Amino acid sequence: MSVRAPIKECSVKLVTFALVAVALLALPSAASAAALDIVPLGRTAAAGAAGAEIAAFDAKTRRAFATNPGANTLDIFDFSNPSAPTLVRSVDLSPYGGAPNSVDVSRKRGGLVAVAMQADVKTDPGQVAFFDTDGRPQGSVPVGSEPDMLTFTPDDKTLLVANEAEPNDSYTVDPVGSVTVINVQRGVKNARVRTATFDGVPFDVPVRIFGPGASPQQDLEPEYIATSDGRTAYVTLQENNAVAILDIDGARFEVVRGLGYKDHSLAANALDVTDKDLSVDIQPFANVFGIYEPDAIAAYSAGGRTYLVTGNEGDEREWGSYKEGARAGKLALDPTAFPAATAAKLARLNVTKTMGDTDGDGDYDKLYAFGGRSLSVLDANARLSFDSGSQLETISSQLDPLNFNKDSSAGSPIDDRSDNKGPEPEGVAVGKVDGHTYAFVATEEVVRGLVEL
Repeated sequence: MSVRAPIKECSVKLVTFALVAVALLALPSAASAAALDIVPLGRTAAAGAAGAEIAAFDAKTRRAFATNPGANTLDIFDFSNPSAPTLVRSVDLSPYGGAPNSVDVSRKRGGLVAVAMQADVKTDPGQVAFFDTDGRPQGSVPVGSEPDMLTFTPDDKTLLVANEAEPNDSYTVDPVGSVTVINVQRGVKNARVRTATFDGVPFDVPVRIFGPGASPQQDLEPEYIATSDGRTAYVTLQENNAVAILDIDGARFEVVRGLGYKDHSLAANALDVTDKDLSVDIQPFANVFGIYEPDAIAAYSAGGRTYLVTGNEGDEREWGSYKEGARAGKLALDPTAFPAATAAKLARLNVTKTMGDTDGDGDYDKLYAFGGRSLSVLDANARLSFDSGSQLETISSQLDPLNFNKDSSAGSPIDDRSDNKGPEPEGVAVGKVDGHTYAFVATEEVVRGLVEL
């Protein structure tokens, strides 16, 4: 087992007050990064809960392309005036499958737009549909089951597709996870399509394989992809708490590397574990660990080296009668590891049932909570270089205590996500402002604050 203490190479500090559900990190550079204020310029009209899930922007046309799973469309917006974006058109995606999961734009290939389409039966193979920036069809190619995310390489020659391949709702069909590598140098109609699977791929550090009756190939579920050089890609395997390293030219995985577990007994890794006291109560707990389970990943280069930024959201498997998680208070806890007073405090915390009985006597000696509640920086070998510890929760509690760990739905009370993944940092994007590299991190729940790394 690999347990992670806080890394001392970097520290995170407050920059300025920010938007709801956005955090900001300044990644290491020679000069100190200046504080930034993020000011909203405008937004599209509200389209409902499933109306605008994933978006990609084309700077040449100043258009944004947004997946709309609720309507099964690709919505194209004109952002020439950012304060008043307008809908150009909605493209019907029903000929290509049941719902769009992701979109990206090739900036160097004449504005080629790629959309990941899940099949009508999600466990069936999906496809990628291609369009120009006006929404005119350019063709499609087959990919693996449940294509969940796609991205062009920096040279725009290759499109990488993460085929998550989740099981069906009754857990009776569980396809194999994979990444499809599509070379579009000669155009969509002449695209070269290859698939990287996990057959024979070595594991480094324990990787979670726990689906009922699942092989490693079925259990590994690619979630998100990042690359900075177009030669190597990094693929998050969220439920497996791992990152896979992909050789793009060879269309093969080199290794699946487990991320270890976060030690919540350390003060730097403290957390709020209950949603019932309606207050901020961030503290460390012995024998409690966090499963990082990153969702999004972004790559950047500094000093000739590649680094990765992850949003450690966390996720729990729940399909049909199979439910991975449980409240700690519903489990038999070892009385030595968890004295009565501690067990009472931890009772509401949602944890996995798949780990923790270290001596095999039928009770839990350790508890593993979903998500790291943090942002991490990994090196080019997908090994942890930095983790923000408890600072997302701490900073948000100081800046905006009335919205601490609050669900994003209207009318939610304070603290109602503390028992279950806290702020849930999910989306990550890396960019430069005034010569400094920043990571922009979106959270699933309400977090207010900017932090500098």
